[in-house]
Amino acid sequence: MTRFFVLRKHIFVILFWLVFTVAMWINFQSTSGSYTAIFQTFAVTITSLLFTHFLTTKLLPKALRSKKMSLFLIQATLIIFTLSFIYALIFTYITGNADTALPADFSDQVPLLWKGFYLALPASFLINGAACGVKFYQEHGKIERDHILLQQTHLENQLKLLQDQINPHVVFNILNHIHILMRTDTQLADYLLLKFSDILRYQLYHCNQNLVPLDKDIEHIQNLVEVEKLRWGNELDVKTTWDIHHKKACIAPLLLVNFIENAFKYVCRLPGHKGYIIISCKERDHLLTFYIENSYSDIISYKKKDNVGGIGLQNVKKRLNLQYPDSHDLKIESGDQIFRITLTLKLSDPDE
Repeated sequence: MTRFFVLRKHIFVILFWLVFTVAMWINFQSTSGSYTAIFQTFAVTITSLLFTHFLTTKLLPKALRSKKMSLFLIQATLIIFTLSFIYALIFTYITGNADTALPADFSDQVPLLWKGFYLALPASFLINGAACGVKFYQEHGKIERDHILLQQTHLENQLKLLQDQINPHVVFNILNHIHILMRTDTQLADYLLLKFSDILRYQLYHCNQNLVPLDKDIEHIQNLVEVEKLRWGNELDVKTTWDIHHKKACIAPLLLVNFIENAFKYVCRLPGHKGYIIISCKERDHLLTFYIENSYSDIISYKKKDNVGGIGLQNVKKRLNLQYPDSHDLKIESGDQIFRITLTLKLSDPDE
């Protein structure tokens, strides 16, 4: 694809100068002999090509990069005047018509040179202006493409940093759960180790991609929920609903993990109160609706601890703004000892 655009650019330049040469030759042939017209055309074309090439390939890109367009306008004006003077010399001194012989005295030739310069000035301006316009369009497009690539690289680095923040947090929580169970229930700890291997396998082999299949990410979340349910036992009431129709739709990996982690971490666990968590994940026509609700207490401030941890809801918000800037809706509500989050997300196909 890049070769095609480069070739098209060169073809356009060649056609431009070919048309210019033919137009000059037709114009000179009407007033001069064939050989003289050819020589005049050759002289005008070569000088025009050299000056415009220097202006558009050296001065204009440098001015755009350094943002010194005022200096470029002065340079362009000088080149236009110089090229007009050269045109005047060609029009005045290269002629095959005996009726237009120059006066012997140079002082008498000055009015002819001035007239030639005056007549050549519009042509010089149009040639250089057209060439600069085309080059400016090309350079501006190149600068825009470089800027987009730079932004994309920056976003990818930001996303990688955010994902690196998530993975150690999840692994630490699971290992801590297993460590506690090893003292009380080795059989359950063994089962959780198997679950942990599935979770770790997902993080190692799938989370380096920008997008993952929805069913894989949901399976990872279900494993996390299973681990937390086993940890809490009868102290916590957990209800889940999973209704996924298009399982091969794609989603950013580990995007929903923080909602699960925070709900289990900050659910109300005061003496005499049985906390609860409700999780609902539904997908219809590539629209994912994720809802999670948990009981909480003002004594255990969800928002405060989340900010202290440095990860969590702020992390998810950043990722959503980076990866789904115009295709998500996140609502966070709290009140009456309830904390709830609703996320609607437009998913993409594997081929997109």
